Amino acid sequence: MESDRPAKLEFAVQMKCEGCADQVRAALEQKDGVQSVSVDVSEGRVLVESSLTSGEVQALIESTDRRAVLKGIGGLEEQDQGAAVAMLAGKGRVQGVVRFLQLSAGRCLIDGTIDGLEPGAHGLHVHALGDLTDDCLSCGEHFNPLGRHHGGPQDAERHVGDLGNIVAGPDGRASFRLEDNQLKVWDVIGRSLVLDAGPDDLGRGGHPLSKLTGNSGFRLACGIIARSAGLFQNPKQICACDGLTLWEERERPMAGKGRSKAGSETLVANL
Repeated sequence: MESDRPAKLEFAVQMKCEGCADQVRAALEQKDGVQSVSVDVSEGRVLVESSLTSGEVQALIESTDRRAVLKGIGGLEEQDQGAAVAMLAGKGRVQGVVRFLQLSAGRCLIDGTIDGLEPGAHGLHVHALGDLTDDCLSCGEHFNPLGRHHGGPQDAERHVGDLGNIVAGPDGRASFRLEDNQLKVWDVIGRSLVLDAGPDDLGRGGHPLSKLTGNSGFRLACGIIARSAGLFQNPKQICACDGLTLWEERERPMAGKGRSKAGSETLVANL
């Protein structure tokens, strides 16, 4: 189900002076859904408490003409129990990032932005295998450790990996914020997240595939779910694997072939 529960988002932001900080604060504080803003120019850090998606908050920061990178996410009420991230890529221009935050034993926050989609609903599921050797076809079936029929995210009878539908707008972007009571971050790290081409019928469609997959069409995009940083746990400024700075890496696609070398025809997700 959709979530309006606030979370804390930590961004690295390129700022040089208090005037920069004032502009960032003004862009955020005037927006409904933002509860508090803390800006540290010396650390280049903006901490936002908000019920908006991380993509929406980043867009507000970048409306001041300053680049931003999400470095960590955390909850408000109790100590977080793990965080993960999946970078999705698919055929054509589909790509995005989905983050998982285990707020408590019974609450997982799922925050994502995916670009390049056909407008409308698309089924979203955690699959059993973190195997991309044959693109999304090798991700296995829906994550279903309890051996249940497919269903909707609010159903008792469902696969653990059944996350329902996300909806892309006319611009091809789906920005969403969900909360799930069956998914556990520690159970899905190393598995995959798959986005389907069509809407998930939530097991209610009457099609032979309805109770298996939701009859949501072919696998459009996917990515492996990997462990990620919580608040103040990501000090990286230069990536040890390729020598890129945080900001050089920011300009590359989040996933897909263009990740290793960005070209002029490659869409940048800006997440």
